Amino acid sequence: MKTIFDGEREAKIQYFSGDYKIITPGRYVTCAVTGQKIDLVNLRYWCAVRQEAYVNSEIATRRHYEAGDRQS
Repeated sequence: MKTIFDGEREAKIQYFSGDYKIITPGRYVTCAVTGQKIDLVNLRYWCAVRQEAYVNSEIATRRHYEAGDRQS
């Protein structure tokens, strides 16, 4: 039985505040800052406004400040 995590292709995701929707099934997304692959089961950090995924909280915070997002 195939699942949305089968294969080695990149998933296409629509990010929302606190959730996301898988548009095209795949196993991973790519970190917008580092280029690292993030398995969907490990995806925890993203920005709904910029539609970007991040590999960890430090990278997400750095991107947040680099982009000029000063609100909490």
